[in-house]
Amino acid sequence: MEAMKKLIVISIFSVFLMLQQEASAQCSMCKRVAESGLENGEKKGRGLNTGILYLMSVPYLMGGVAGYIWWKNNKKEKAS
Repeated sequence: MEAMKKLIVISIFSVFLMLQQEASAQCSMCKRVAESGLENGEKKGRGLNTGILYLMSVPYLMGGVAGYIWWKNNKKEKAS
C-alpha cells in the first residue's frame, strides 16, 4: 500500500511538471517600470512591488502547509 501512495504522488508531480507553461517575464518588466516610477517620485510602484511579493509568497505558503500536514500524518503512521 505504501508503494502505491508513492507511485500516485510521483505521478501527480510528474503531470504538474509536464503541464507547465512558459511565462513571458512580465513581472520583471513590471518591476522595472515600478523602480523607475519610484525614482521619479511616484507612489504606485511601491504597491505594485508589494503585490508581486504577495503573489509570490502564496505558493510557498501552500507548499509549506501541505508539507507540514504530510509530515504530521507520516509521523502518526510511524508511531502506530
